[in-house]
Amino acid sequence: MKNILAALMLLFAMNAGAQELNKKMEDPNRHKQVMINQCTREGITTFPEFKESYDANYNSYVADSTQFEQLAKLLKNKKVTIVLGTWCGDSKYQVPHFLKIMDKLKIDENKIAFIAVDGSKHAENGLIDNLKIERVPTFIFTDKKGKEIGRITEHPKESLEKDMVTILSAPATTKAKTK
Repeated sequence: MKNILAALMLLFAMNAGAQELNKKMEDPNRHKQVMINQCTREGITTFPEFKESYDANYNSYVADSTQFEQLAKLLKNKKVTIVLGTWCGDSKYQVPHFLKIMDKLKIDENKIAFIAVDGSKHAENGLIDNLKIERVPTFIFTDKKGKEIGRITEHPKESLEKDMVTILSAPATTKAKTK
């Protein structure tokens, strides 16, 4: 009986911390429906307002393949968290370009996490409180231990490919950041 009770308590605790994926809400700042919290790529790319521009921006982007060999090596054992707004023009433009690069490099989708924010750049339950998000999209690159290596905020300085190479090539003591 103790084992069953312990198992039920563990199961309840695990579910209590879980958040609904691809959650939609009425944004009080934007007065329209947006996605919030953790999302999947499919959820974001099929969300009507985001999908309108996603397909066109993904298809029209010509990735800089001259950076691919180096980028593929640098992305090994790295993860990327993308904090975006489904309402945000920069997110609608940069996220499809970024995902096209990841697709061309055949990066495992499990290495990319998506967090959608509302018009005030907040998520629920403190999900992004420690990430210091000022603008979206923000692409946060982390090592296998979860330590931040660097980020691209809002838009790249040169190009997504070149900025990623710069960030991922930076010495460990230097935190490369682009705005």
